[in-house]
Amino acid sequence: MHPASEPDFARGFRIRSVPASQPLRWLGRGWADLMRSPIPGLLHGLAAALFGAALMALARNKFWLLAGAFSGFLIVAPLVATGLYELSRGLSKGRQVRLADTLKIWKPKDSRLVRFGLLLGLAGTGWVLTSAAMITVFAPQPVNSPLDFLKVVVLQDQGHLFEAWVVLGSVLAAPMFASSVVAIPMLLDRPHGVLTAVATSVGAALMNPLPMALWASTLLVMSLIGMATFMVGLVVVVPWLAHASWHAYTDLVEPVGPDHTAGTSPEPR
Repeated sequence: MHPASEPDFARGFRIRSVPASQPLRWLGRGWADLMRSPIPGLLHGLAAALFGAALMALARNKFWLLAGAFSGFLIVAPLVATGLYELSRGLSKGRQVRLADTLKIWKPKDSRLVRFGLLLGLAGTGWVLTSAAMITVFAPQPVNSPLDFLKVVVLQDQGHLFEAWVVLGSVLAAPMFASSVVAIPMLLDRPHGVLTAVATSVGAALMNPLPMALWASTLLVMSLIGMATFMVGLVVVVPWLAHASWHAYTDLVEPVGPDHTAGTSPEPR
């Protein structure tokens, strides 16, 4: 048994190792959930797409701000999917979950989710401000459009602003991903505190570096594809990834003992 799993066992769960190919199975199961109950997921996706379109409209001439805003949105996206985690949890137990049930999750009765959401929001805001300041201060010319960003930042011969921007974003995003990939569905599913959920999430990422790297890349690429289609793709991408993220949680956190609440099987499917 992994040394870190002993205290987890006492809490009724332990972290599980999964194969590197497991993210593909999460996508398959997430798609199956979306097809079984499409309306709540597509409405969540539509809300995300409309939010993205609003960002583009508000910052269309301030791409230095828009780039950071979309990056920040990716950081807080796991919180947006909370209602769909509840839907996948219900489907895994054979229950029929209505749209109203997914929306009830947003009522701030559970202070743990509210606190964690505020932390993610602060992190996203911090990155937006950092990104905007970095591009504004160090770009040799004003960056007001996607074409400006491509010419002035990405294809700039002198300096390494784009590389520095990507590295800084990665350094900030990696711990946020590791601390939230399991934490939010766990807070929804179990009575443990925020620190336990975050520690479990980080432990799952450290125990499964290759699957988690593949999963993070999948989330990023699919989200970028959704945004690149003028946000239309987010209508499907957001619920698909949300349902898949629930199955990532149930594979990575194994219930042990009488407080089994997650819809998991003894081994990764």
